[in-house]
Amino acid sequence: MLPRVNLAPMTLLTTCILALLCLSLGCSKTDHEEPIQVSEPSTPPTSPQAPPSPDTAVGAPVKVDDSPVSATPPPQNTQAPDTKTPPTKIALQPPTKTQEPQTLQATSSATDETLELLFQKTSKAGTTFLLEKGQAPDGSFSKQLSPAVTALCTSALIEHGVPQTDPKIQKALAFLKTQIRPDGGIYGKGSNLRNYETSVSLMCFNRVNADGKYDETIQKAIAFLKGLQWDEAEGYDLNSTFYGGQGYGTHKRPDASNTSYFLDALKAVAEDPQSEAFQKAATFMSRCQNLSTPHNTAEWVGKASIDDEGGFIYTAVGKGESKAGETPEGGLRSYASMTYAGLKSLLYSGVDQDDIRVQAAKDWIGRHYDLTSNPGMGQQGLFYYYHIFAKTLAATGDRFVVTEDQKKQDWQADLTRRLSELQRNDGSWTNPADRWFEGDPNLVTAYAMLALKYCDPNSLAKAKNE
Repeated sequence: MLPRVNLAPMTLLTTCILALLCLSLGCSKTDHEEPIQVSEPSTPPTSPQAPPSPDTAVGAPVKVDDSPVSATPPPQNTQAPDTKTPPTKIALQPPTKTQEPQTLQATSSATDETLELLFQKTSKAGTTFLLEKGQAPDGSFSKQLSPAVTALCTSALIEHGVPQTDPKIQKALAFLKTQIRPDGGIYGKGSNLRNYETSVSLMCFNRVNADGKYDETIQKAIAFLKGLQWDEAEGYDLNSTFYGGQGYGTHKRPDASNTSYFLDALKAVAEDPQSEAFQKAATFMSRCQNLSTPHNTAEWVGKASIDDEGGFIYTAVGKGESKAGETPEGGLRSYASMTYAGLKSLLYSGVDQDDIRVQAAKDWIGRHYDLTSNPGMGQQGLFYYYHIFAKTLAATGDRFVVTEDQKKQDWQADLTRRLSELQRNDGSWTNPADRWFEGDPNLVTAYAMLALKYCDPNSLAKAKNE
């Protein structure tokens, strides 16, 4: 019979050793995980409402527009002006390749939702301003400037969902009817802005013409505009730099801005892009481009800088004219609002996307993509630029603009954010650089609202599904 061994002391000792080992392991695990949990918030996640700008590095000074006058409205709160960071270029930073697909999808959804809410808020505030504060008792908007302002404001309201049966829309249309002239034009009495006023008024009537009520008015206005176009009827043949353009009566020569408005009107009524009016206008606009091609052999084109190549100037008549001035070598500087107008005009006239003129204009736009200024003009004509920027990029069908550094900019998101930033407390917009009447809140709010409409997230979603 084997002697009996007492195991109680050994069992107790083993249990104590195991307990000590477990306690040690547990403490070690806790000490290892805690720094990871604490360190995560040290780099806050990028908010979809304010993505970092590619032009502003962390710790670097904020890039401030060097234009002489800022278009940023007075601060909308009581914060001291020197504590408010000036707006920088707005850009959407592309997601990094190291992110997981699930993270990308969640960020995209949050961004879309934020933009939709921002669009709705901005649209509602602008609509409220025009309806409640912008309109005069006779139905007009800033008629002391031009009846065109009434047409633009009315179009903006209709585009943002105000029905044409609304009493204020009806009053505005009644006012515009008083501007219809026996010659078919729609312009103020004695006006020298007949092409501009008729073009935007025609587009306004076209927006409310579902029942054909304004057919005759529109047809006569189109005939009137075609009669203003410089061509053989005025003694100018294909070799003339006047040929195919439209202009103001005071200057007695055509320009790219007026020609662009004329083509907007033709496009609105579904004029054939191959019609004589469109093709003559395309000839004029091609001669306003800083690009040496068979379409433009002017002397000033050969003096263009590399930076100006592909952009557009104001008019090719005579020695040419650019509102952005000249280079030291005698070239004419391209600038954004006319470049967008030129590109849109070529597309409306049926010029192919692969055409060298279209490609060169797009390349210029990519090199000068900016929403803090009207590139080449600073703050002058800023909201006119926003309107034509949106309308032109919508015409290209491009969702993104590829910049010089090969970044893809979501222009609709960028513009939505920019317009929201610049909107004033009362829902209006205005430009302190009061050139071309941009100190008038009705005109500027109309420009902003018409530009904003091209950024409607609901329209974009619908277009994707069609």
